[in-house]
Amino acid sequence: MNKTILTFLAILFSGFIGAQESAITFSLDEAIAYALEHNRNVKNANRNVSAAEEQKWETIATGLPQIDGNINYQNFLKQQVQVIPGSFTGGDPDELIPVIFGTEQNASASATLNQLIFDGSYIVGLQSTKVFLEISKNNLEKTELEVRQNVINAYGNVLLAEESELILKKNKDVLQKNLEETSKIYENGLEEEESVEQLQITLSGIESRLKNATRLKDIAYQMFNISIGIDINTKTILTDTLENLTLSNISLDLLGVEDNVQANIDFKIAQNDMKSKELMVKLEKSKALPQLSGFLNAGYLAFNNDFKFLNTDQEWFGFASFGLNVNIPIFSSLGRTAKTQRAKIELEITEENLTELEQQLRLQISRAKSDYQFSIEDYEVKKQNLRLAERIEKKNEIKFFEGIGSSFELRQAQTQLYTAQSEYLQSMLNVITNKTQLETVLNRPNY
Repeated sequence: MNKTILTFLAILFSGFIGAQESAITFSLDEAIAYALEHNRNVKNANRNVSAAEEQKWETIATGLPQIDGNINYQNFLKQQVQVIPGSFTGGDPDELIPVIFGTEQNASASATLNQLIFDGSYIVGLQSTKVFLEISKNNLEKTELEVRQNVINAYGNVLLAEESELILKKNKDVLQKNLEETSKIYENGLEEEESVEQLQITLSGIESRLKNATRLKDIAYQMFNISIGIDINTKTILTDTLENLTLSNISLDLLGVEDNVQANIDFKIAQNDMKSKELMVKLEKSKALPQLSGFLNAGYLAFNNDFKFLNTDQEWFGFASFGLNVNIPIFSSLGRTAKTQRAKIELEITEENLTELEQQLRLQISRAKSDYQFSIEDYEVKKQNLRLAERIEKKNEIKFFEGIGSSFELRQAQTQLYTAQSEYLQSMLNVITNKTQLETVLNRPNY
């Protein structure tokens, strides 16, 4: 019986551990989609859009009717005394008679309606809320573009780290085999000790690089997890391969896309910034206009020496009034003029910055296209170089074990091969990242 229980608990516990250690798999498209929903920066950008929408209604509401209610109760613990001349009661005019007016307690209930009729700054404020909302939406779009780019780069770095580790392991296995064979030849007196030492040097270098590659792979996975918005210690598995992603990201058509600076998200944000500066000029000018508002007030008053205001026989006296308030700016010692001129200067600065940004973006697009085209060309070159380096290394290995090649020549060929392998992997990653950079600056994701 006890054995059965222990077996059941062991199965249950192992299932729990397995569930805890289960990995999440992601293709690149799945990772991007997940990040656009769970990345913390995207979440906050969405919250900012929601806040801007609330602020828009908040501004609109200031120009709509505002109704406030008021309930007041007073109990005079000691009523104020007034004095009147004695002549009021037919007595001596020089005599002052103390009297108390009113009741010991009173209560009132009223409501006031305020309505803004005209205010130039309110009109400008309504226009500003639209611009502010548009800026928030542009910031969300920019954040999504940046997150997409970061996810692609992080995904590519993980694949690069995986491939680097795999190649280094293969190189290590080959070197260990070569070292064992060379050591046997040396023990039989058919090879110099230097040949063994050369291979030992190469092997130790590969082992060191392999350890570092393993550490970098772990860091790359953590960076990927952060980019998509999950805990850095969550186990993730990437289903795409570096080579497949490279081939799918070679698109010469993208190089022919029109340089539409107006589509760039930074340019859109700068345009909205200029609109906000234009509205600031309007706002300062509007402060010279009159402000007109109206009000309506109505309520009831009750008086008593005892607290009987809740009784049905308590008499309440109604009152009502309405009116208009007009505020006319007359003279501000040129303060308003100075503020308007300052707003105009800031607008001129923004216009210059927008023109400068347009030129910078055109240059950035040209550079991004050039970098992307070079990365495609460089990928083909590095792929061919790798094939040549593999053939050269293989030939030198055969020569070395046949006794017609030196250990120095073999080590040189191996070093050349390792460099070619590293450059080939990096060239594939460059194709992916440079295409993403071009898509981002053109604001054409998933072209």
